[in-house]
Amino acid sequence: MPAPQAVVLGCSAGGLAALETVLAQLDPALPQALIVCCHTGSSDVGLFCELLALHSALPVAEAAERHPARGGVVHVAPSGYHLLLETDHRFSLSIDPKVCYSRPAIDVLFASAAAAYRERLVGVLMTGANHDGASGLAEIRRRGGIAVVQDPQDAEAPSMPQAALDLAGADHCLPLQQIGPLLNRLCLP
Repeated sequence: MPAPQAVVLGCSAGGLAALETVLAQLDPALPQALIVCCHTGSSDVGLFCELLALHSALPVAEAAERHPARGGVVHVAPSGYHLLLETDHRFSLSIDPKVCYSRPAIDVLFASAAAAYRERLVGVLMTGANHDGASGLAEIRRRGGIAVVQDPQDAEAPSMPQAALDLAGADHCLPLQQIGPLLNRLCLP
């Protein structure tokens, strides 16, 4: 099986702490692009990026229109826009209607990333209080990618990971503390 080219991570309620935990565990040599969609409720993700950067050995940056998804960088979906990946692995932003009451929506990112990366994608869905991400994770699995879901019993808000398990299933379902080490094993040669 070919090594993944990208990892998409989605979360909502409790997401900042979950992302800080996972990013702190990632190997700084990780060559994949990491793309994060979190429902922050904020009009600006600048502070969110700064907080994540405190815990990440990899640089953290807000994703921007037409910029490429660069390896070894954590890209964060900007507030107020859906973040999509084009087939050339560049970002595109959309103000289409909210999905699951959210913009950016995890389902939108995951589905577009699945189309762009196919079997070379890892999707990670963690804590959250709605069902956003479940259909996107199903699309990742349908196209041959790997689905990782935080164990709902371990999540601050279990609804989102439980919805993902119910709809998409998972290749790996594990506690938050084990997600970073798993990503290192999946992504490093």
